[in-house]
Order: sequence, then C-alpha cells, then structure tokens
Amino acid sequence: MAALVATKLRSIFSSSSSPAISSRRLPILGVFCVLSFGIPNLYTSLSLSSKPSLLSRSKSIHTNTIRMEANNKTVPSIVVYVTVPNKDAGKKLAESIVKEKLAACVNRVPGIESVYQWQGQIQTDSEELLIIKTRESLLDALKEHVKENHEYDVPEVIALPIVGGSLPYLEWLKENTRD
Repeated sequence: MAALVATKLRSIFSSSSSPAISSRRLPILGVFCVLSFGIPNLYTSLSLSSKPSLLSRSKSIHTNTIRMEANNKTVPSIVVYVTVPNKDAGKKLAESIVKEKLAACVNRVPGIESVYQWQGQIQTDSEELLIIKTRESLLDALKEHVKENHEYDVPEVIALPIVGGSLPYLEWLKENTRD
C-alpha cells in the first residue's frame, strides 16, 4: 500500500518537475503526509478512483490501531517537529533529547529547505528536520531543552497529537520516556 501511495505521489509531482527533483522531494513529502494525514486517510484520498477492494483493504488498517484515550498501557503522546541548521547540530540535539528521556525516538530527516521571513527579509536555508516522538506531558521540558541547546534565536518547536497507532510502539514510547 505504501508503494501505491508513493507511486501516486510520484505521478503527481513528475508532471511539474524533472524525475530527479521529484525523487528527492518525495521521501520528505511522504513523511509529512503520513505524519499529518496518516496512511489510511492519504491512501483513501489518493485512490478514490481505485478498485473497491483496495479501499476496503485500507479500512482494515484501522483495526490494527488504537485510540490513545482507550488504553491504559499508553500515555497521551505527541510528534514534535524541530528544525536544525545542519547534520552535526541535529545529531547532537537528537542524542541529548533521547539521553535525557525527553523522547523515545528522534528521526533526523536531512536535506530539507526552509523558506521563511526573518527580520523583514525572505530567507532560504538548508536544514535538517527532527521528528520527535514523546509524551504530551514532556512538551514543556522538551521545549526548554531545545531552547537551551539550540543555536537559533527562535527554534521551531511544533507539536502534533498522536491520536492512535501501533499498541506495541506506543507502549514502547511510554516505557522509554521519563514520567
């Protein structure tokens, strides 16, 4: 199914840019889409014209997930995005976050390009994205840790709720973060 989603996304972007550019953008786009919309929702929206059997297969994914509020073996959890200026800064910050048990896992996504306004000017910078999985209750401590250990004046810290997922993974997240 993920391959079908990737193929659909690749076909969308290949018409507007060269294959080399779209193949570099696709993994990052895929990460954001999956994190923001979830595979079942993304898959359903991209395959409206697909066979009904494919749509019913995406619905079965929901039976293998849990709702966060429905299980006492997990805790309310979040995904936090933090951008860093380079690989070394990303590695250092990610390791310190996990070492302090402020998160169970930090994914480092290299090669993103950020366009933003700073001090009245449009800026474009190459950065690395940290995708941090942690407890909702640790957000304030995580924000403080990022602020103390980040070289930006205004570091990005954006949190999104995890509303469900793999029960073993969410239990692991709880076990590998501090209370």
